[in-house]
Amino acid sequence: MAVRSGFVVAALVALALSPTGAIAQSAGPQGTWLTQAGDAKVRIKSCGNALCGSIVWLKTPIDPNTGKPQVDDKNADPQLASRPIIGLQIFGDMRPVSQGKWSGHIYNADDGKTYESSISHTGPTSLRVEGCVGTLCGGETWTLTR
Repeated sequence: MAVRSGFVVAALVALALSPTGAIAQSAGPQGTWLTQAGDAKVRIKSCGNALCGSIVWLKTPIDPNTGKPQVDDKNADPQLASRPIIGLQIFGDMRPVSQGKWSGHIYNADDGKTYESSISHTGPTSLRVEGCVGTLCGGETWTLTR
């Protein structure tokens, strides 16, 4: 589905952190980020000592095939396949690994799977989201929207 195309690469993620292991509020990636494809916005916030990220906007929030809001229909768990994409937490365990970098797992709504990932805060308005699936690695740059 084209709406979720940015999540395939986004399944490969990395986030910024402080050297002490505590997330630096003013210099961290907390905020709302537009994916490189421009098809989704992800709000990142602190969740204890980790970072969480949830989808808060879709360029195409209504599934053209059903006329209803986009749902997690690629999820293999039938109980989760009907949950809305908007509001879906795609990561919640991003932990500090070095200055300006977090690692953990990210959920890929394109295929309904979770992958190891990392995120790097590369500038005040840019976030590099990277990761690997087997030997295939990739990434994209997200832009701060607010």
